[in-house]
Amino acid sequence: MEKIDIISKLPYSKPFLFVDKIIKIDENGVEGEYTFDADLDFYKGHFKDNPVTPGVILIEVMAQIGLVCLGVFLLNEKVNKNTLMALTSTEIEFLKPVFPNEKVTVHSQKIYFRFGKLKCKVSMQNEKKEIVCSGTISGMVI
Repeated sequence: MEKIDIISKLPYSKPFLFVDKIIKIDENGVEGEYTFDADLDFYKGHFKDNPVTPGVILIEVMAQIGLVCLGVFLLNEKVNKNTLMALTSTEIEFLKPVFPNEKVTVHSQKIYFRFGKLKCKVSMQNEKKEIVCSGTISGMVI
């Protein structure tokens, strides 16, 4: 499956699609990028006069790239418009803020994929190659 095909099969659209590019992907993990546009609505109120990307959005970026993209790749042709993917658990440590117009790279390593559940070790780096946040994310295919 081509990288662009994976992005087209994601169950998201703008403004909630947080995957710009898949750099590499195989059965063991994925690496992808996203740049936070300064015009995204959540920056208008988080925080006043000093916008910072909310942690829940950072988790969403890691989940979309590190879990859903990998899940689509692993399921391959079994993914269709009726396939549902649900986040089941996260354990994330936040280390640095992410500001408007920053590009981040998500690295994900599969821990296991069985019985429709995918669990991955994920990390996010900024352009300086500093770890922004890291941990584990799990999800299920329904």
